[in-house]
Amino acid sequence: FDFDRADLRADGRAALDQNAQLLNEFTSAVVEIQGHCDERGTVEYNLSLGEKRARSAMDYLVGLGIAANRISIISYGKERPAVMGGDESAWSKNRRCEFRVISQ
Repeated sequence: FDFDRADLRADGRAALDQNAQLLNEFTSAVVEIQGHCDERGTVEYNLSLGEKRARSAMDYLVGLGIAANRISIISYGKERPAVMGGDESAWSKNRRCEFRVISQ
């Protein structure tokens, strides 16, 4: 995701297309989409932005035909960075969604 944005970029849509293929292959799988942000901004703001990012990913998958009841979302805001650091290289890696399989 770009800074302060929740809309999907082309690379994000491509990754979600691959996830949709897997979800279509494993039709009983249920996933959780976790929204994350970089360290800038307040805790409250980043929790909201992380939720919007996770919802964007979910909405995209639902648009591809994945049943909404197979997907849940949660936001971790800036609390679980993938990379430590205070520069754009780290921040760009922390603005993300991660998938976790809940059940198969």
